[in-house]
Amino acid sequence: MKIKKVFIETYGCQMNFSDSEIVASIMSKNGYQNITNVEEADVIFLNTCSIRDKAEQKIRKRLQALQSVKKKKPGVVIGLLGCMAERLKTQLLEEEQVLDIIAGPDAYRDLPRLLEEVESGHKAINIILSADETYADITPVRPGNKGVSAFISIMRGCTNYCAYCIVPYVRGKERSRDIDSIVHEATGLFKNGYREVTLLGQNVNSYKWSNYVETINFTRLLNRIAEIDPLLRVRFATSHPKDISNELLHTIAAYQNICRSIHLPVQSGSNKILKLMNRGYTREHYMERIEAIHRIIPDCTISTDIITGFCDETESDHQKTLSLMEWAAFDYAYMFKYSERPNTMAAVKYLDNIPVGIKERRLNEVIEIQQQLSFQSNKRDLHKTFEVLVEGASKRSSLQYAGRTSQNKVVVFPKQDHQPGNYINARISNFTSATLIGEVVE
Repeated sequence: MKIKKVFIETYGCQMNFSDSEIVASIMSKNGYQNITNVEEADVIFLNTCSIRDKAEQKIRKRLQALQSVKKKKPGVVIGLLGCMAERLKTQLLEEEQVLDIIAGPDAYRDLPRLLEEVESGHKAINIILSADETYADITPVRPGNKGVSAFISIMRGCTNYCAYCIVPYVRGKERSRDIDSIVHEATGLFKNGYREVTLLGQNVNSYKWSNYVETINFTRLLNRIAEIDPLLRVRFATSHPKDISNELLHTIAAYQNICRSIHLPVQSGSNKILKLMNRGYTREHYMERIEAIHRIIPDCTISTDIITGFCDETESDHQKTLSLMEWAAFDYAYMFKYSERPNTMAAVKYLDNIPVGIKERRLNEVIEIQQQLSFQSNKRDLHKTFEVLVEGASKRSSLQYAGRTSQNKVVVFPKQDHQPGNYINARISNFTSATLIGEVVE
């Protein structure tokens, strides 16, 4: 019997890449072979993102391109997984005739059965959201099973209901994964040569797992992972400003292998907009948390997310965002113009009343300021020496390697005899707004 080959194409956030590894594990255990060449595939899965309209349009274009694949190879099965599948459900089967399978983010265990249904001549769909699915018992299949850094999903779903966000509707209620399964996975990764793990959750600060004897919060989980081995770096994403605690900050400060880098999305510098967004904090609270980070972890970098042109955002609101950016001096930022997502609180309650041209102009102003801030951040690192985890060859030169500092900054340096997974010390000799350039020192 021929072993069927599966190709998984991933779009969107780190969580989706983690999910694709879970899908690969499920398929492997059910007799399928995971491959990296789409032309050889018997099954093609697109693991999708729905957080912005632009992401969905990209996937629509990919589905159009796959129509030619289907014509050349009529037996190939094409499935859409994840958030876009959950949001649009049966509508996708009607609009995208190339699709055979629709599976939401809690339906991955059901994929083998859905494939059997397709083989019997039917389209197949499962978009049921679960109140307890965490895939805790599944060991993800990572590409090549050999690497330096890996993602570990510690929780799924979200219950914050930010007005602009589709996540609670496509990933379900928040639930945390068994701590022992997380520690077991991280330990296994370290033994297999990985030297960095990133703990993933929509809001890692609200991680909470109970075995009816004790309740474990995120700080205690982080403590357990950090103690696996000093050579295992630990990162996490994403923190929510309303929940990040001093207890967590002191834990980061206490362990050298917990990375000095915190992603803390602010979205807006205006209290009016933050309230409309249902973010649960004020500008003043956010600034107090930034001050606490710098006080407790002086060498910590801070990155953020910013949305421009949210409903009812005035020029004054926008200027407050710019002023907060300059005050916080973010080291890096993910910046977007507001994109209304159907059925979110904002889509139901508010008018998307900021013209596209104004959204784009404000976004460009945010980008310009952040480029200056990133440049100044890297300039401050000039002539400093950092411990760098070697990740692999530089994208621009085979004679150079690239790695990251604890502060999550990319450093490019001469290749020499170093290997991925090694730690080296690099003295920064030059920089751009995106990259540090270093020389290896003893």
